[in-house]
Amino acid sequence: MAAEQQRQTGDALITSEDPNHPANLIPSLCAKFWTLGWVTGTGGGCSIRDDDLVYIAPSGVQKELMKNTDIYVMALSEQDPNHNKINQRTYLRSPPCYKPSQCTPLFLAAFTRRGAGCCIHTHSQWAVLVTLLLESQGPGKDRVFEINNIEQIKGFGRGMNKTGNLGYHDTLRIPVIENTPHEEDLTEYLEEAMEKYPDTYAVLVRRHGVYVWGDNVHKAKTQCESLDYLFQLAVEMKKLGLPWISEVEQIAPQRT
Repeated sequence: MAAEQQRQTGDALITSEDPNHPANLIPSLCAKFWTLGWVTGTGGGCSIRDDDLVYIAPSGVQKELMKNTDIYVMALSEQDPNHNKINQRTYLRSPPCYKPSQCTPLFLAAFTRRGAGCCIHTHSQWAVLVTLLLESQGPGKDRVFEINNIEQIKGFGRGMNKTGNLGYHDTLRIPVIENTPHEEDLTEYLEEAMEKYPDTYAVLVRRHGVYVWGDNVHKAKTQCESLDYLFQLAVEMKKLGLPWISEVEQIAPQRT
């Protein structure tokens, strides 16, 4: 009886007619991301924080077929920040047929360290290619992606607790961390990158993909879209021998 009551309580957390409810929004977002090639072959994921409740896409599910009943739910305040292993997490709801996402501790880092409302992880080919291009430049030049004087840079905020967005002439910087055999082991390196680059809204993982977060779903999604655009542009620029960092004369005043 207790187990049945617990199941019903958990199911109530993911049952809503509202399309913007996190349990409904995560499947619709992942289906969209699948069409973009961001979450191919069950890779990638998404998590949304609604106050203290955290909704997470599961591991191993075909992202274009995901349903609200596949979603994990946890209380952020009940998680031990010193435990990054997924088997040490407690959940308010666990779907019976899947495993918790190995991305979970990285999502939680975005929520606890940046106050994010949404975190997206993609396996975008453009993100992977950018990390390979940086790698080819050699040690010391492969730790951060930088680009400036491109209009789409305006899609990014200036940083945590800062107002406004970056401008056309500003330089966007995205740190790069090395990949690990198990995704959950990336957590400490992601957190180190957050400390070193406090204004970043994303971290690239070499030969793997990218994590992008935002204050809410709208900001996380649009920043992820803007970043993927810039990654693709950067790859094409490299083919043409065009530099990512350039000197462009400012012909009009900067307005905030």
